Amino acid sequence: MFQLHPTDALLLIDLQPDFMPGGALAVTGGDEILPLINALAARFDHVLLTQDWHPPHHISFASTHADAHPYQQIQAPYGPQTLWPDHCLQHTPGAALHPALDTPHAELILRKGIRKDIDSYSAFLENDHTTPTGLAGYLRERGLHRLFLAGLAYDFCVRFSAIDGKALGFETIVIEDACRPVNLPNSVAETNAAFAAAGIPRIQSSAVLP
Repeated sequence: MFQLHPTDALLLIDLQPDFMPGGALAVTGGDEILPLINALAARFDHVLLTQDWHPPHHISFASTHADAHPYQQIQAPYGPQTLWPDHCLQHTPGAALHPALDTPHAELILRKGIRKDIDSYSAFLENDHTTPTGLAGYLRERGLHRLFLAGLAYDFCVRFSAIDGKALGFETIVIEDACRPVNLPNSVAETNAAFAAAGIPRIQSSAVLP
């Protein structure tokens, strides 16, 4: 059991209808984690949310590129970019925070993927791995040092957020049963290997909940 401290924060990643069953980029079982997410949030003094928030014709949308299809990979100016179905379009219901999410004390909502020409999986850095979102500065100014991550999707936005957070000097811990993966070929195995290489623990929610 983890002893939680005032310098801990729960970072909840992309809990939006478009990533839930029936959504534009549905993650299998994505809605199943919401009760657990709410229970975890009640345990933390500090809760932070990310929200995927794309403009029309975003670079990550397969529909933006001629003769492209979802889940293929292209070479963007900043490196490899997986193409996705149009999702989390700004001001649409699918981009809203899920109505079953119960985090009234959340103190920050960080919108990412807001620039048309660059995607952002990580809560900390755009996909060029250098352009900051500002989250690291926020956490440092607030004196928050240890981050517990949960949400969607385990093998993309949770993965990159945890790894970037660790590289930026924060202690990062992934609550594995409070996540669900997109589960592209090898993506979960690669995520697990990346976490192990970075020294990022994967825990179960029972290590945090009473």
